[in-house]
Amino acid sequence: MANALIKEVTDSNFEQEVNQSSMPVLVDFWAPWCRPCLQLAPVLDELAAAFPDKLLIVKVNVDENRSITAKHDIRGIPALVLFRDGKVLGRTTGLMHKTKIMEFLDEHLHFIGVGG
Repeated sequence: MANALIKEVTDSNFEQEVNQSSMPVLVDFWAPWCRPCLQLAPVLDELAAAFPDKLLIVKVNVDENRSITAKHDIRGIPALVLFRDGKVLGRTTGLMHKTKIMEFLDEHLHFIGVGG
């Protein structure tokens, strides 16, 4: 994984890394064979660098972590699921431009502000 700010999360550490995080967490459910997932990665890298103290971004490989993928009813990828305090605030599926992801985040996390 190219960006040190984005962690790989697994079935075994999802609870600790996501549900117990003190920050909101954007989870990217992805797979290495998924072209839209690979196209989304640089956008998530930019967001992780832009908001390191306000938002944690993690990745879950759906092929390797089937339990957490099933638990969150992930049926298409890339899927972004936003968590705060262990609760899902929102979800979206498919390749999105940075502006749309910012709007999605701002809808749920008003401190981010669109256009940042």
